[in-house]
Amino acid sequence: MNEVERYASYGKQPTGGITRPSFSKEDYQVRELFSTQLEDLGLSVSVDPIANVWGTLKGDGHSDKPIVLGSHLDTVPNGGKYDGALGVLVAKEIVQTLIDQQRTLKHPLQIVSFTAEEANEFNFATMGSRAFTGKLTANELSEAQNNEGLKLVDAVKKAGGDISQVSDANSKNLAAFFELHIEQGKKLEKQNLPVGVVNRIVGISRDIVSVDGEQNHSGTTMMTERKDALAAAGEMVATVQRLAKQVNTDAVATVGKFDVFPNAANIIPGRVEFVLEVRSADKQEREALVDGIHQLFEAIKEQYGVSVSIKNIYDTQEAVFDQELVELLEQSAKTIDVPYAVLPSMAGHDALHLAGVTKSAMLFVKSIKGISHNPEELSLKEDIEQSANVLLNAILLADEKLS
Repeated sequence: MNEVERYASYGKQPTGGITRPSFSKEDYQVRELFSTQLEDLGLSVSVDPIANVWGTLKGDGHSDKPIVLGSHLDTVPNGGKYDGALGVLVAKEIVQTLIDQQRTLKHPLQIVSFTAEEANEFNFATMGSRAFTGKLTANELSEAQNNEGLKLVDAVKKAGGDISQVSDANSKNLAAFFELHIEQGKKLEKQNLPVGVVNRIVGISRDIVSVDGEQNHSGTTMMTERKDALAAAGEMVATVQRLAKQVNTDAVATVGKFDVFPNAANIIPGRVEFVLEVRSADKQEREALVDGIHQLFEAIKEQYGVSVSIKNIYDTQEAVFDQELVELLEQSAKTIDVPYAVLPSMAGHDALHLAGVTKSAMLFVKSIKGISHNPEELSLKEDIEQSANVLLNAILLADEKLS
């Protein structure tokens, strides 16, 4: 818990929130801290082409395929101290425990902190895990830059990576991947359970929607003559809410990023850009909801006399986690008498992409009030302790069974 507080000091805001996006000054500082701590533990440390940070604890030579634990250290703007970082720090604590107990596994044990898991200005969420597993190519990544003109190639190079060398070659050699994460929902709290074994993860679609109207003087342009991009976009946002509620399932749709141009009090907005996100564990449901929203956008466009363009920037398919690893997590919880539930993840995680190349599974820690991406984010230390023990024992079981 001291480490949680220590890492939270990097990017801490006056409001108490943590702002540590990938490739920020604070992100580079945390990368250096993390690498140094892994070296102090006696691990060999490396940075791969997309700047994921890896630490390796040698096994006894029985297998050369590593079991991997990890998550991410970047945060959303004004986020909490547990999202992502807890999974990395628990992984480090597990390695520390194995070293303290002089326990050598049959497999190498690796810790990873993935680059840019959160949505970012380069528009590549889960960047590190997607590049590592071959879902993003060097060509795609080399063209990216942020709003200030910083090239992703240069940001990654500063972190020790080299985008020109990105490929999925290394991801083929893993024995298994486990990710511990806060739940970011209320299901465990409602059942008064400390731990959740995650058996599947939702698909996520994100679109950049651009609405172009006509910028003009707010006082001299009559209402009947306007092509107000903001008025049209506002109705689109309300439509997203209505349509998602009508589905009446666990599917969700959100507009969480919204930019108005030129954003002045006496100017009719000529352009609006926003990001539409849709999530569901059911592919057909997700695609139908996206299509329905797009169709209504077209109708609104005609009503307001504006033009609309939609560009998909993220389309990650649903994933089912490895049944063997799910059962090992359940077995571990039962063995050490930790109550748990099996549940899906409604949030995207790096484990979703690892599931395409190796056996993968996730473990959730109860989130108080389900709050996440918020300074009030909280998981209790007793729940963290129980989840860490479940994961540690699952690693020991996997080391034997996967051998």
